Amino acid sequence: MRLLIFHGYLLGGTGSNVYNARLAEALARLGHEVHLLSQERHPEQHPFIGAAGDWDSGALRVRELGGGSAGGPGRATVYRPDIGGLLPVYVADRYEGLETKTFAECSPEELDRYLAANVAAVAEVTALARPQLALANHLVMGPVILARGLGGSVPYAVKIHGSALEYTVKPNPQRFLAPAREGLAPARGVLVGSHHTAASLWQAIGDERLPERTRLGPPGVDVDRFAPREPPAAAAGLHELAARLRAEPAPASGADGPASAFARDPREAAAAIGALEDADGPLVAFVGKLIVSKGVDLLLASWPLVLSRLPGARLTVVGFGAYRDGLRALVAALGSGDIEAARRLALAGRTLEDPAAPAGALRHLLAFLDSLQGDERERYLAAAAALEERVVWTGRLEHEELADLLPACTALVAPSTFPEAFGMVAAEGAACGAVPVVARHSGLAEVSEVLAAAVPSEAAPWLSFPVDDGAVRALADCLLGCLTAEPGLLARTREGLVETVRERWSWERVAAGVIAAARGELDGLQRP
Repeated sequence: MRLLIFHGYLLGGTGSNVYNARLAEALARLGHEVHLLSQERHPEQHPFIGAAGDWDSGALRVRELGGGSAGGPGRATVYRPDIGGLLPVYVADRYEGLETKTFAECSPEELDRYLAANVAAVAEVTALARPQLALANHLVMGPVILARGLGGSVPYAVKIHGSALEYTVKPNPQRFLAPAREGLAPARGVLVGSHHTAASLWQAIGDERLPERTRLGPPGVDVDRFAPREPPAAAAGLHELAARLRAEPAPASGADGPASAFARDPREAAAAIGALEDADGPLVAFVGKLIVSKGVDLLLASWPLVLSRLPGARLTVVGFGAYRDGLRALVAALGSGDIEAARRLALAGRTLEDPAAPAGALRHLLAFLDSLQGDERERYLAAAAALEERVVWTGRLEHEELADLLPACTALVAPSTFPEAFGMVAAEGAACGAVPVVARHSGLAEVSEVLAAAVPSEAAPWLSFPVDDGAVRALADCLLGCLTAEPGLLARTREGLVETVRERWSWERVAAGVIAAARGELDGLQRP
């Protein structure tokens, strides 16, 4: 079968990017012909891609890459539309070779040009490839681009990722509700990662017919790549990852630093992974965007509580983003015992990520800092003195590289304070046997509830914590529960996690759901 997928961003680095790369790879592995439109500038770095097209010369030119090793008889071709140098985004970031603005910052004329360029590209690829089914990603602008570019000739589904819904459409309905509705109207099926996202979508769109076309369609996990390892094999994986990173050339930088937020310093990453190899205690990971809404401040503030019981424990922070400097400043303040400096960072809140952002304190962090009194405060600061040594920053790792890190971790934390469509990284951690400790809300809670039902009852409370003024202590309690657990209980917990992910969230199952949704065959898909 021939399928067209529109995803206006890259094929690595963040959740929706990884979703589309792994979905296309799975579809090709299953024997389908995939035509994927994205802004990926280095398709040759993705082995499953067999050919790449662009309009750089003024007309569409497709070149063979010699790849396409998806492990099956299918084929994937990636096309990069010429969008004129401006890429609208949901959260501010830097992209190689492109200027970025959030959708809200773009003028109507800029958005019209962006839409027109992508609509023309979809129409041309459709005429060339003659797809039988299609998929649009994000609530805006993927669906409206397919609605206009396909012209009703190809049935399609829409995959909702949380960022467009929560960061763009809901805060700016006067500008983005109309194109969202236009793109959803012709869709045969609408896929969401969780009931939370479905409810948020239905409320935002206000179409009473939409629930009948909405089905669960969470991301998947490559259960062959993301799998548990015995301790010697896990240690060898870390060693091999560090060696590969040391051999990677450093990226070129301009006067203002890296050209893209996705760029990384492999030497920094190699040194960080090397430090983890020498760890003398349990390892915990955070993997995600370093932005305020991911709640990393709560995790960092909880770590001295963990260190007070387990001085050898290490936390590795994997990711990139505009709040990295703010988070490192928080670690420095706590590590030096300067609670007042930490309070100032908490009061500054999102302005450290974006100086133009409305003021708003990190109230849960602030509540914790203000609650520290007397002997407890002294014990906390004594443990926090080791914080800078015991928190390791890797920068961005490629998605595939996480498969060498996560099996070495006892736990993985997803402490988001903002709604998440699905806890993809939590599922991947669980597939590797790392206990996922997640914020108890939105799609994260739904993933946690499924996994909690599969582990011993004593372990279920480790898997989630409430996001409120007690979040820092609750998160530390969850971590200490699994990090100090009796080995037999931890082993049974890991077995339950791994088995459940394999049963529910393989990419082949995700791919089958996408095809069914695009056909409008919804009876076999689970309602949210």
